[in-house]
Amino acid sequence: MRMNFGLTFRAAKGCWKVNLSQQCSRGPIGLFVPPSPPVDPEKVKELQRFITLSKRVLVMTGAGISTESGIPDYRSEKVGLYARTDRRPIQHRDFVRSTAVRQRYWARNFVGWPQFSSHQPNPAHWALSYWERRAKLYWLVTQNVDALHTKAGSQRLTELHGCMHRVLCLDCGEQTPRGVLQERFAALNPVWSAEAHGLAPDGDVFLTEEQVRSFQVPSCARCGGPLKPDVVFFGDTVNRDKVDFVHRRVKEADSLLVVGSSLQVYSGYRFILTAQEKKLPIAIMNIGPTRADHLACLKLDSRCGELLPLIDPH
Repeated sequence: MRMNFGLTFRAAKGCWKVNLSQQCSRGPIGLFVPPSPPVDPEKVKELQRFITLSKRVLVMTGAGISTESGIPDYRSEKVGLYARTDRRPIQHRDFVRSTAVRQRYWARNFVGWPQFSSHQPNPAHWALSYWERRAKLYWLVTQNVDALHTKAGSQRLTELHGCMHRVLCLDCGEQTPRGVLQERFAALNPVWSAEAHGLAPDGDVFLTEEQVRSFQVPSCARCGGPLKPDVVFFGDTVNRDKVDFVHRRVKEADSLLVVGSSLQVYSGYRFILTAQEKKLPIAIMNIGPTRADHLACLKLDSRCGELLPLIDPH
């Protein structure tokens, strides 16, 4: 079936109309989740034993935990953004150097934001939040920027790559909520309209250059500087203090569980190496191979939202 998302923004000065369309044959969730075998009861028992023996488990999540909430990832075979399109994520260097690149990025992000920000946690996010409340989960590190762990109530959380729900000024460092910026976009573009196709893992959509050309981008309300999502773009590096903080949490843990990540990006993989150095048991739940399969004592090729709720964090 074909799914159409029609989004309309209204304000005193006019009306902003956006149509976001996707080709979908299995619904918005199944579209982005790669095929996987049924849950193996023996694997469930193995994961249950792994968790039961852990007193301070550190969990690292990646895009694979959010595909079941309808957010695509980049690398999944056949269904990831790289497999479905020739589009590639924006580079940090291009964003900070070019006004035109920032205009194109923000126009696309403005269109995609209502849908991206409306995504909700799935059973895997809720399960990890429950583990935290039961004092089983020692710390949660996510590579995702979608805020779904926060929406599920997780508090012992490090957002390794930042969060799309915050905006940062590149000059003065002022942080503002992304929803506030959406209102400023609407006020500056009272008659602007665009039709977009597709959605990226960071809320980006695809627009033509002609659509982007007339889009107006606000500056920082405090100093007039350029604005950027409070996330780590490709080609940028994670803040050193944040990296050191996570390394300390890994060293304090007694096991590490990877959920929904291929670990292809070094910013996450390095913590697996730290766990290995500390001789921590490592379990990996991800559909498809990962960079650290050879380091894991347990590998599960299952949907996160199907398997995690089956585990009792006693």
